[in-house]
Amino acid sequence: MAALAYNLGKREINHYFSVRSAKVLALVAVLLLAACHLASRRYRGNDSCEYLLSSGRFLGEKVWQPHSCMMHKYKISEAKNCLVDKHIAFIGDSRIRQLFYSFVKIINPQFKEEGNKHGNIPFEDKIASVKVDFLWHPEVNGSMKQCIKVWTEDSVTKPHVIVAGAATWSIKIHNGSNEALSQYKMNISSIAPLLEKLAKTSDVYWVLQDPVYEDLLSENRKMITNEKIDAYNEAAVSILNSSTRNSKSNVKMFSVSKLIAQETIMESLDGLHLPESSRETSAMILMNVYCNKILKPVDGSCCQPRPPLTLIQKLAACFFTLSIIGYLIFYIIHRNAHRKNKPCTDLESGEEKKNIINTPVSPLEILLQSFCKLGLIMAYFYMCDRANLFMKENKFYTHSTFFIPIIYILVLGVFYNENTKETKVLNREQTDEWKGWMQLVILIYHISGASTFLPVYMHIRVLVAAYLFQTGYGHFSYFWIKGDFGIHRVCQVLFRLNFLVVVLCIVMDRPYQFYYFVPLVTVWFMVIYVTLALWPQIIQKKANGNCFWHFGLLLKLAFLLFCICFLAYSQGAFEKIFSLWPLSKCFELKGNVYEWWFRWRLDRYVVFHGMLFAFIYLALQKRQVLSEGKGEPLFSNKISNFLLFISVVSFLTYSIWASSCKNKAECNELHPSVSVVQILAFILIRNIPGYARSVYSSFFAWFGKISLELFICQYHIWLAADTRGILVLIPGNPMLNIIVSTFIFVCVAHEISQITNDLAQIIIPKDNSSLLKRLACIAAFFCGLLILSSIQDKSRH
Repeated sequence: MAALAYNLGKREINHYFSVRSAKVLALVAVLLLAACHLASRRYRGNDSCEYLLSSGRFLGEKVWQPHSCMMHKYKISEAKNCLVDKHIAFIGDSRIRQLFYSFVKIINPQFKEEGNKHGNIPFEDKIASVKVDFLWHPEVNGSMKQCIKVWTEDSVTKPHVIVAGAATWSIKIHNGSNEALSQYKMNISSIAPLLEKLAKTSDVYWVLQDPVYEDLLSENRKMITNEKIDAYNEAAVSILNSSTRNSKSNVKMFSVSKLIAQETIMESLDGLHLPESSRETSAMILMNVYCNKILKPVDGSCCQPRPPLTLIQKLAACFFTLSIIGYLIFYIIHRNAHRKNKPCTDLESGEEKKNIINTPVSPLEILLQSFCKLGLIMAYFYMCDRANLFMKENKFYTHSTFFIPIIYILVLGVFYNENTKETKVLNREQTDEWKGWMQLVILIYHISGASTFLPVYMHIRVLVAAYLFQTGYGHFSYFWIKGDFGIHRVCQVLFRLNFLVVVLCIVMDRPYQFYYFVPLVTVWFMVIYVTLALWPQIIQKKANGNCFWHFGLLLKLAFLLFCICFLAYSQGAFEKIFSLWPLSKCFELKGNVYEWWFRWRLDRYVVFHGMLFAFIYLALQKRQVLSEGKGEPLFSNKISNFLLFISVVSFLTYSIWASSCKNKAECNELHPSVSVVQILAFILIRNIPGYARSVYSSFFAWFGKISLELFICQYHIWLAADTRGILVLIPGNPMLNIIVSTFIFVCVAHEISQITNDLAQIIIPKDNSSLLKRLACIAAFFCGLLILSSIQDKSRH
């Protein structure tokens, strides 16, 4: 009864809400969101620097999140590289001195806070040629004015960056009198034109005063109240912003420290000075404001302009525009022809007569329609991760952000279960299910930033290895059983694996190796193909007649294992192979192939394990050792129970080991050898019981069919800044934002999967002569791409 109700309910939902209607809804959502963000940027401005300097919130205790953009955490080498031959000056009171110390510690963490507190403090790194000075001017008075005036008159000593601010000393010395506030206004009015003059050639920041924690203030500071601080801040803002007529002031207000202080001033030791973590955040914001536009870090989207379009991107835009126009023209002509051939009514009989029979859709129409849809989708990709239209935020990991969504999807996966069409080990529905739940877990892992939690990282490494295990198992099984080593099969697989990534490399201006998983499965597919296709070609049909061929295949696999071991422990040989042109264009990242070597080496044995498992399983199946009937255990009861027990113990043992990992490098070293333990344990647990083998989750299987597209698309339209951050379509509501962005992301991935399948049928025909012509065209396309890429690289350097 429950099953009947479930099926009726499912049919009712599908009647009103199909995948097609979901995609239409996603398109409408994208258009509305794009319009809202465009209107918002036109109204509020498009300068993310202003957001960085004035707004934000804490994610957790110490992670600061600016409004609408991402903040990069600068390392020592990056800071020195940015500030080479630069002079930075901090001028003000003890609070500015604290900010100076925190800023200098980004460049040199060993710099100690010592010396005369009420005097000037110099810092210089002669090797990096960086000079940072603190100038003690606790009041906005004639002394500060004279210092600033010297800079306006002497271009040699003028700093590249000036950070100024003061007020609490004026409040303290004058006991918070109104006369002191009036004098402060007069003094800041006199230095405002000088600051404005400096701001034309230097970066000038006026630091607004942070609130105090009045309960902790000593008796001689009790007159420094938050009410007085607000009055001084209002005076500074109004005067400095009105220092230029009919134009915006070039002096930037550093008001974000006020927001930081409101959250952390309770941790202050004296109620006046901020705790060290807050000062470090303010110093890092300053570093981002100045350095992001120079170094352009991927995860530092604040203060970065939109990257200019490359020649290849411009050509891609032209191609997709022409495809859209071509499809619209084709559609209009086809529609007019359809109207002309509309059924007409016979006046004598009153019946309709059809003039023509519906013709099948032509390959040209499918081609134009596919590229038209792909062009619109790529425009969305570009808007999300290159055009700075939508907002981005940093990731922040908590256990709840990872484990609660995992529980949700597991419940959904269990709810949507159906009977399998066949009950063989690792049947199609089961492998789709396996890919589906693994992909969903990996997506949650990425968006929650769970890579910082080592036990989760190690388990996710097993999931990636399991994908590669399936690559070895699936392709070996196909070649072993079918014996189809034709060029059509190879081209079909390569096209389906690489089509989306090649398009993204062009549109998003990223190297092929950036999407590391696709190069990984592509290379391993070619390794499997070459291993089995080379003489002597050994397939199941041939091996059945003579057991000698089984031995021959095992020798082939042994040689493959030897080659893997050699390359794994010969980094130089590996890098020489993949540094050869044109392979280097595919596998280099940041000028070398180390990243490719690291990724390949991390799961170097698992594809071999998948091939070996497929060989053993198919051999056992051929000899009818396995019981794969519906509801039957895979082996006899005793053997099945024993293997289940061993599998569960092995599975849990690996999890305990992974959870106890303390060092990522050491665990990564062991991972290639031990990951297969948990993979095999899972396969046996999932397949030994007959009832488990006879059902599958249709929910997970649906996602499994588009798992590759989900993995690739997440880089730009679910995550942001090339996976370093999170895409924000709906600011201020993280839960709603995740729901909407996920819905659009899944719809886009499904549509790309269909487009890839449609184009594969047209671009990779079964006829060998036609296929060879297409391959020649594809080779010419990639040659042109390599030439254009080389021209771009030379122009960049």
